[in-house]
Amino acid sequence: MVSMNLADAQTRLSALVAAALKGEEVVIANAGEPLVRVVPCQPRVAPRQPGRLRGQIRIADDFDSPDEAIVKLFEEGR
Repeated sequence: MVSMNLADAQTRLSALVAAALKGEEVVIANAGEPLVRVVPCQPRVAPRQPGRLRGQIRIADDFDSPDEAIVKLFEEGR
């Protein structure tokens, strides 16, 4: 495990990322207190399927209609 202070991590970020990509655990700390763990991004398990929720979501007929209260708030600032 690699643990490094925040100030040092700023100058060695490339090396820390490379270590994380190799599977090493990388922890960045501030004043000895762990803040974050650097880990590689995981690829998507399954590709996105557009339209998957078709028929399960309803949009109101007046969705695009202006809300007079909100319009008034914007106009008051002019």
